[in-house]
Amino acid sequence: MAVPETRTAPLKQDGGSAPKVVTTRRPLRWVAALVVVVLLAMVVNALVTNSAWEWDVVGAYLFAPSVVRSVLLTMELTALGIVLGFALGTVLALMRLSANRLLSSVAWGYVWLFRSVPLILQLLFWYNLALLYPRLSFGVPFGPGFFDVGTMDLISPLAAAALGLALHQAAYAAEIVRGGLLSVDPGQREAAAALGIPRARRLLRIILPQAMRTIVPNAGNEIIGLVKGTSVVYIMALPELFYQVQVIYNRNGRVMALLLVAAIWYLILTTVLSIGQYYIERYYGRGRS
Repeated sequence: MAVPETRTAPLKQDGGSAPKVVTTRRPLRWVAALVVVVLLAMVVNALVTNSAWEWDVVGAYLFAPSVVRSVLLTMELTALGIVLGFALGTVLALMRLSANRLLSSVAWGYVWLFRSVPLILQLLFWYNLALLYPRLSFGVPFGPGFFDVGTMDLISPLAAAALGLALHQAAYAAEIVRGGLLSVDPGQREAAAALGIPRARRLLRIILPQAMRTIVPNAGNEIIGLVKGTSVVYIMALPELFYQVQVIYNRNGRVMALLLVAAIWYLILTTVLSIGQYYIERYYGRGRS
């Protein structure tokens, strides 16, 4: 808690009075606070009094079954993208840090490729994979195949969206995890190795918990970004949140009200994730000032 600045009044010459504590006045702070309050009041007034926002329509569609189903699909795509993306990203980060030049080069190439190509192009590629490979064969590498399946049957639009989001996210997750691992003092690794602790236990019990202090804030930003990034899958006609509100306002013409419905749901989802990020950061930040 901030302590207000104080100054001590000078003692009288006769030395008979006790020093008087006077709080330092900051009039500009109060003026700035008043200006901010007025601006916020103007914003709220503009939102409430302008009938063009159609708050009654917003309330009618906010929890409509089709909108709620689209929110659940958005959450599902986000969860798949994050879980698969960070799992693959962690493997790529360890490959980047490997002393094996081949492994580190392959990981670097993956990160370079998937960070260079826009997400929307990656989604379109996986969605239209059947144009390049109508059937996928499973068998001995460079040898005979045991069985094959149609690409359209194997990769549905939902699977293509999840795959595209996960592979795209893995490139960024790899750099986040790698940066977190590099932030740990090398002396920690040396001390653990000197004690004879196995390599896997060193990573999971010593290095990774300390790296999480750096990983969690950046990972939180990526997760929140992915929640909003799922709106890109509208090009695949998947009924996620943004696509669904487009369908509704194309039918009834209530454009701004339906966009506000989507905005409110995105605010709710990102707020919940931000709260979770706060508690995870506090957990891994124990013992630090």
